[in-house]
Amino acid sequence: MHPTIQKFHDHVLANDHAAVPALMAEDVRFSPPTYWATWNGREAVAAVLGHVNEVFQDFKYRRVMGSGNDWALEFQCTVEGLDCVGVDLITLNDDGLMQDFEVVMRPHKTIGALREAMNARVKTDPRFLKFRDALS
Repeated sequence: MHPTIQKFHDHVLANDHAAVPALMAEDVRFSPPTYWATWNGREAVAAVLGHVNEVFQDFKYRRVMGSGNDWALEFQCTVEGLDCVGVDLITLNDDGLMQDFEVVMRPHKTIGALREAMNARVKTDPRFLKFRDALS
């Protein structure tokens, strides 16, 4: 497994979100499963993932697949008591940092619960005022 993917995997499972931003490119792009928009930049993506870390419960990785710069980390968790299966699709840049990060999930009901929980958190978090345009 690529060292960046291994570190990300380990930090997430250890609930050590503070160490994750160092694994991201400065201009990382994050596509959430809840709407068709992209969060751009390390600061914004780190903040979003920090909230996700609090919303996802009973999180665990089921499989890690990939090679080179393209990786898929299959996970399961619960959101507001609803079961979820998802995949983190990560593309690394030439420096081995996370450049593109997309999350796909199912079922639809759980994605709705995630969106509600994330919107409530993001809209009340002062760190996101400068990222307001990314919410539309």
